[in-house]
Amino acid sequence: MTARAVLVTCAVALVSVLVTALVAVPLSVRGAERRDQEALAAQARLAADVLRVRRQRVQDAAGERLVRQLREQQDITVHMIVAGTPNRPGLPRSVVNRVAQGRNVSGVRLVDGQRSLVEGRALPGGNGVVLTRPAGSGVWRQVLRSLWLALLAGLAAGLVAGLLLARRLARPIRQAATAAARLRAGDRTVRVPVEPPDEVADLADALNGLAAALATSEGRQREFLLSVSHELRTPLTAIRGYAEALADGVVEPAATADTGRTMLAEAQHLDRLVSDLLALARLEAVDFPLEPAQVDLARLAVDAQRTWADRCAALGVLFRVELPSGPVPAYTDPGRIRQVVDGLLENALRVVPPGAAVVLAARPAGADPAAGGVLEVRDGGPGFTDDDLAVAFERGALHQRYRGVRKVGSGLGLALAAGLVRRLGGRIAVGHAPEGGAAFTVLLPAHPYPIRTRA
Repeated sequence: MTARAVLVTCAVALVSVLVTALVAVPLSVRGAERRDQEALAAQARLAADVLRVRRQRVQDAAGERLVRQLREQQDITVHMIVAGTPNRPGLPRSVVNRVAQGRNVSGVRLVDGQRSLVEGRALPGGNGVVLTRPAGSGVWRQVLRSLWLALLAGLAAGLVAGLLLARRLARPIRQAATAAARLRAGDRTVRVPVEPPDEVADLADALNGLAAALATSEGRQREFLLSVSHELRTPLTAIRGYAEALADGVVEPAATADTGRTMLAEAQHLDRLVSDLLALARLEAVDFPLEPAQVDLARLAVDAQRTWADRCAALGVLFRVELPSGPVPAYTDPGRIRQVVDGLLENALRVVPPGAAVVLAARPAGADPAAGGVLEVRDGGPGFTDDDLAVAFERGALHQRYRGVRKVGSGLGLALAAGLVRRLGGRIAVGHAPEGGAAFTVLLPAHPYPIRTRA
């Protein structure tokens, strides 16, 4: 990057000098020619005055000496015209005739095939004197010498500017690269100074935001793994304890059946936890099994009522189903959406106190049948705070907040439910229920949608 910046600035300086030269050199040459023309005109006037006096005063030594001096000057040629005839060849015939006719000449003409400054002055009797000098003589050499100096100065300035610019631009980029390498190595405390220009500041902000997001994500993952390990260890400890008691003969024969049922319940809890973990791991996989079809959500709610009414009654919880008068069509996987409903009801039943209500409702999403259908699970439990609503579907977030405060599950159920609903093309939201607890709302489409199914 440093080399490129130096090359670019040097190229810009070179182009600037050349463009300036293309504009300034012709102007400089024209200005120099104009000054040379004026100087030559003054010398021609002086020569004419002296020669005019010489003609009036025979053999004037001063006039001869002036002509000789003019001839000796560098690049100036003196042409004497006597009775309309020049004393040396090369002058254009138009210049000779004009001077012989008594008229002066001033301008640029071709003399001996060379572009030259010409100043002619007429003398009496068809005589005259003409001074010539090559146009631009020495001017181009002077301009080229100046151009080389400007070019070298421009390249030097471009080199210095390029080095300074490259260092200024490369420093924050190198800092960003170093920070990215440290992030890759696992350092989440790295931060990049936010400096101008805006593009570099945006890069620094993005890297700092990435580092903060990675730190937060990894912190949640650690908390989640700690929570899951605790949940796995609890049923394993129980199973191991009862198994050792059975192996040591500590359990009385009359209590063997109860011990077996306890071990079976703990094993079932462990199996559900492992199944949830596997489902979460496979949820984003292409081959995750889904079998969508047209489903009546009202009938699905009735089927769920048969299962959950008795469980709620056994705990003293009121279970209620709210259904419209007609069907509630939706396009979804009936087995997966039933898994979502069962998970939401299980979460509700875990926290609802005896005497409170759990409500399962199904209704159309709108007057238009194409709007889809809605399933809702509400409860009269402790509910969630507004802060809880923002993280309700993050793995283990609520488990971490309420472990030891109230009865909680593994922290996977809501994350799994949200992932399943998204895979089914629907949306899930959580809010406050009129019964006083939490309200989970699942919106499902009415028609087929792009979905990945098992091949």
